[in-house]
Amino acid sequence: MKKRLSIKSIAKRAVMEFRDGDHVNLGVGIPNFCSLFIPKEMEIILHAEQGVLGYGPLISDEEWEKIDFDYVDAGIRPFTFKPGMCFFDKALSFDMVRGRHIDITVLGALEVSERGDLANWSYGSVEDSGIGGSMDLAVGAKMVIITMEHTTKKGKPKLVKECRYPLTAKECVDIIVTDLAFIEVSREGLLLKEIAPGWSVKEVQALTDCNLIVYDGLKEIDI
Repeated sequence: MKKRLSIKSIAKRAVMEFRDGDHVNLGVGIPNFCSLFIPKEMEIILHAEQGVLGYGPLISDEEWEKIDFDYVDAGIRPFTFKPGMCFFDKALSFDMVRGRHIDITVLGALEVSERGDLANWSYGSVEDSGIGGSMDLAVGAKMVIITMEHTTKKGKPKLVKECRYPLTAKECVDIIVTDLAFIEVSREGLLLKEIAPGWSVKEVQALTDCNLIVYDGLKEIDI
């Protein structure tokens, strides 16, 4: 079986889209790990929906004995403190999102359609817990980056013509980073700009349930 990018490599590639001074919200799952790869010389203001702004990277494995679970991100992962970090109520946190003060949100996904529709909160089961903040973030952030594995555990495509699961938001996704590809959502469809080392366009297309438009300057993902 061919090697795919690791979860942390996906997060690291997503961080390469951040720009100095950006206010960035990190969702649950792979997005949480983005905080570990922000260059020290870059000022990125991290926002978490439960009411914190300006926090630092996740706590390392060696520091788990020092954890205070009063200070966690959206994925319930403890973070380090940074000077200037502040806390506030959840209503103000969502005012920031709905007021379009968040430059980028990085979210996970169950499926993304060729138009950039996002489904990331429910498999359509009554047991699902609820949509959380995804809907607000998907339409409120100025840029939406999706980080996910290219296929399900059973090998089914997560990039599809039409989402089968309940939508979070329509035509909201700008960039998709998977363990096989870096893709930009364009008016024409999904533009394949970068590909995992050792993989061919034909192999990635075979694991994708919609047509990929191959970028003229296609290159390998380099992180």
